[in-house]
Amino acid sequence: MKLLSAAALAAALLLPAAPSRAEVIDLSTMTCKKFIESGKDEIGMILTWLDGWYKGDQDDALIDTHEFEENAKKLGAYCGANPNIGLITASRKVFEK
Repeated sequence: MKLLSAAALAAALLLPAAPSRAEVIDLSTMTCKKFIESGKDEIGMILTWLDGWYKGDQDDALIDTHEFEENAKKLGAYCGANPNIGLITASRKVFEK
């Protein structure tokens, strides 16, 4: 239940930053190049989703901003060096424990 509440709060906080048009972002087909070329708001939204996805239900509903920033830098560096790799493949290298 705590996870659901945290997700709802995060979604509410992201709404003002979300694009004004409705859009479906398919992370399974997104390449690193497309991710890097996305706007700042979209990159932030994707990074937040990835962070939560890889933490799963087992972890506390915490955001470690230092860890989040480090992972974002690692993913950015990996994607910059491997632009044709799928984003999910790249994120596994960074986020999986």
